Amino acid sequence: MSHLKAPRHTPGALRKAFLAMSGDPRNFPGASGSHTCFQDAVRTLNTLQTNANYLEMVKRKRGDPQTQLEAMKLYLARSGLQVEDLDQLNIIHITGTKGKGSTCAFTERILRSYGLKTGFFSSPHLVQVRERIRINGQPISSELFTKHFWRLYHRLEETKDDSSCVSMPGYFRFLTLMAFHVFLQEKVDLAVLEVGIGGAYDCTNIIRKPVVCGITSLGIDHTGLLGDTMEKIAWQKGGIFKSGVPAFTVLQPDEPLAVLRDRAQQISCPLYLCPPLQALEEGGPPLTLGLEGEHQRSNAALALQVARCWLQQKGYQDAGELKASRPSLPGQLPLAPVFQPTPRMQQGLRHTEWPGRTQLLRRGPLTWYLDGAHTTSSMQACVRWFRQALHRCERPDSGSEVRVLLFNSTGDRDSAALLKLLQPCQFDYAIFCPNLAEMASTDNADQQNFTVTLDQVLLRCLAHQQHWSRLHEEQVSPDPWSTPGQEQDGPASLLLAPHPPHTHSASSLVFSCISHALQWITQGRDPLFQPPSPPRGLLAHPVADSGATVLQEAAAIHVLVTGSLHLVGGVLKLLEPSLSQ
Repeated sequence: MSHLKAPRHTPGALRKAFLAMSGDPRNFPGASGSHTCFQDAVRTLNTLQTNANYLEMVKRKRGDPQTQLEAMKLYLARSGLQVEDLDQLNIIHITGTKGKGSTCAFTERILRSYGLKTGFFSSPHLVQVRERIRINGQPISSELFTKHFWRLYHRLEETKDDSSCVSMPGYFRFLTLMAFHVFLQEKVDLAVLEVGIGGAYDCTNIIRKPVVCGITSLGIDHTGLLGDTMEKIAWQKGGIFKSGVPAFTVLQPDEPLAVLRDRAQQISCPLYLCPPLQALEEGGPPLTLGLEGEHQRSNAALALQVARCWLQQKGYQDAGELKASRPSLPGQLPLAPVFQPTPRMQQGLRHTEWPGRTQLLRRGPLTWYLDGAHTTSSMQACVRWFRQALHRCERPDSGSEVRVLLFNSTGDRDSAALLKLLQPCQFDYAIFCPNLAEMASTDNADQQNFTVTLDQVLLRCLAHQQHWSRLHEEQVSPDPWSTPGQEQDGPASLLLAPHPPHTHSASSLVFSCISHALQWITQGRDPLFQPPSPPRGLLAHPVADSGATVLQEAAAIHVLVTGSLHLVGGVLKLLEPSLSQ
């Protein structure tokens, strides 16, 4: 396994190096729509990523975050728009720690079922960067992405000041600006904006007048940017509140909920607490959700309130009949209304799709469980979903079942804590690899990442493997997922289906890329994933060699892919080639 380092350049040097290799981007036929031209746009966009070493320097010298928000307004002006122009987009602004993407997806799909033309800006992307900007639920075309990319890039190039250190926006800022331009040009009826990180100082927060805001479940994440307590994180998330703009949140722990309440009161933002989905189902049929997992019910409850509020603010009559209201307790947030979801709302929830979150793919003897959980709270929800799905699946009449974990974790996340939550799932093999689809690819611009070196990601994978081995040695600790007093076959049980022990339990391997990991896991048995012959030496390890035989003979192979949305995206890129078209 070779350890290679990415070239050490500042973002400016990266851009110059790219232009030297590729020629001036003005020479590219930006509106021609060819796949090559789209890839050129993506490669140029990637030069706006912050190089790993430069990123560390920026973290150490981070200035006033309010100044960063003001800089975003300047970029917007240089791009040809004023903040006031964004009022036309009828924005729904969503933040939170877990479930914000799923909540946005539910909300967008509900409102699309009313015949509205929707825009949806989200992050990160799984396979192609154009997934981040959607019209009517579909990623914008390569042609539209290319056209808008070069138009914005040239405009910013023409107005930049070389003496300024903020001559070009970074990757996420650029895409946020581009989304605003696309949504205005395409004349959407509304835009659903998912916050990138935090809220108060996120670059999406330059908007002045959203129609409604929402905050999903809070947890610990991005502590280096947002703070290391739930209260600090809640303060950041509450930064999206606007005076007079209705906002909704789901049930939170008392301390962060109090912070949200205080933030809202300080600026006269009406903040409401969403009743559970069960309250909206009373007296009617149970609601069917397009996304699996019990935790999606909280996201759906928030999406229904946000969508209903938007419809009411815009004068729509068919927004759900009110049921008997529940009184709020003194000192607590007022409860959002309990209403009967309309048929169009029910249709929206039922047809919501959001790849990479509680997603199942059944392929021959393999079942892939894909979930980009990357915080302790979202990993708990992922494990519940995975165990319940295993409990429901049919057992093979004969032959063995094998459980495989494919894991990676990035940034400042506590990977040891995530792995500890996964350990009671009784995996036969734990596989670790970087979020790199293939070791060498000339057509993989969408998944390039300059913010870390290859050395760093491989060393991190080895650290994950060491954590996993230590957890196996400490198996004397009780299973935190088992519930005392419940029978294994009880309807509420989260216990695993019977799984006889194997002599190879807790075996682990590190691969240098996702493709090599999938080649070993599938052993040629996935009917759609048929890569070239594995490279020489891929099986030159006792665990890999013996495990290959086990996987070849297994009647069923269950693979959970989790820990990082970027990892899930790399897996989907290889398992579903159509997503790259």
